[in-house]
Amino acid sequence: MRVLVIDYGMGNLRSVSKALEHVGFTEVIVSSDKDMIFRVDALVLPGVGAFKDAMENLKRLNLITPLMDYIEGGKPFLGICLGLQLLFERSYEFGESEGLGILEGEVSLLPKGVKIPHIGWNQVWLKQKEGMFEGVNDGDFFYFVHSYRVVPTREDVIASTTDYGDYFVSSVQYQNIWAVQFHPEKSQKLGLQLLRNFYREVSGKN
Repeated sequence: MRVLVIDYGMGNLRSVSKALEHVGFTEVIVSSDKDMIFRVDALVLPGVGAFKDAMENLKRLNLITPLMDYIEGGKPFLGICLGLQLLFERSYEFGESEGLGILEGEVSLLPKGVKIPHIGWNQVWLKQKEGMFEGVNDGDFFYFVHSYRVVPTREDVIASTTDYGDYFVSSVQYQNIWAVQFHPEKSQKLGLQLLRNFYREVSGKN
């Protein structure tokens, strides 16, 4: 199984690629080459940093159209942290910025009264227990680093929530799209379990 980790200058690519190798992907390609997108079995969009910068980088590298074509074509996709947020219509980080618009909703700052950024281990409360979270228990801990959260329009895409001053959406699962706010590559055994589930999903579709 070949997986492409998109390099658009916004992610901790080494730890993500090593984790994907660990769970069974035979070839992990880290690249910004848009032509690679349709030559792999699965796509991973990681990301740490500002939403606006990420969208500008994707545009500059001519990645937006092939990325959207890939996802809308039904092939396996995993978004991590900023890679989750970019799926939505807009973000209000440093002013309003347009996102990919693949999922309905927006990205907003975490609630007032909490320490920002949200860094460290926190619990994930499952809304969808099949697929992405197979082998994970309700209330298990994953590792977070973020200041913004996604606010989906549709509740049926929500896979989990997390309590940090208020409940926010910590992952989505919809058709071929899996995306998480936390970092599975930094979440030890449970993070690897999620990535292993992604590998099994990809294997079953190829």
